[in-house]
Amino acid sequence: MTTITATMPVSKPARWVGRILSGLVIVFLMLDGAIKLVPWPVVTDTMDKMGYGSSETLARSLGVITIVCTVLYSIPPTSILGAILLTGYLGGAMASHVRIGSPLFTHTLFGLYLGLMVWGGLWLRDRNLRTLIPFRR
Repeated sequence: MTTITATMPVSKPARWVGRILSGLVIVFLMLDGAIKLVPWPVVTDTMDKMGYGSSETLARSLGVITIVCTVLYSIPPTSILGAILLTGYLGGAMASHVRIGSPLFTHTLFGLYLGLMVWGGLWLRDRNLRTLIPFRR
């Protein structure tokens, strides 16, 4: 049995809210990736506190991964792939915070907040994602 779902066009306000949410995530993650490329002492010190050592190579690798995933998210034809990759990356960050016992709402769940912004912004601006994940009344 084949089911055909009609897709409603994305309204202008929803598209703009989606663009703003996505833009905030993109700016934040690009800055996050950029400071890991340098890497400043605050980055290596934080990595050391999280149990990964103060490796500049690891920091740079994470910076490259963050930037590549964010660029994929920011390009419309690859935005869903970018969102999937960012979800995995943010999940790893959350797992790291759980492992060291970081505060729940400010540190551990920050990846969840960003992930909700990633997918919420994409859902609001992308008609194809609305077809994949329809919310019915």
